[in-house]
Amino acid sequence: MSHNCNCGCSSENNSSSSQGLQITTREQATELTTRTEIKISGMTCGHCVASVTEELKELDGVKNVDVILDAQGISTATVTATGKLSEASLRDAIDEAGYTVEAINA
Repeated sequence: MSHNCNCGCSSENNSSSSQGLQITTREQATELTTRTEIKISGMTCGHCVASVTEELKELDGVKNVDVILDAQGISTATVTATGKLSEASLRDAIDEAGYTVEAINA
């Protein structure tokens, strides 16, 4: 496999495998994972955690949701997803669960 680039290498004379490198095509590449932290008020119990988790997991690309409940203050939901989630979709999901977004940190 040869290529034309300006890096000074020659795929015929200097194979990437001999250098310990591996070229990965886009189809084989690992998906981009993002982590977003959402501060939420109004949550007071395990049912609140379940409701927020359920709504967030329905968003396209969401792989995991972790919620730290602070029944006396502001709870934190950490959402792991493939790709970037829109702030509007995150706010809509929390609103649908019945709670208030205080801040979103991507």
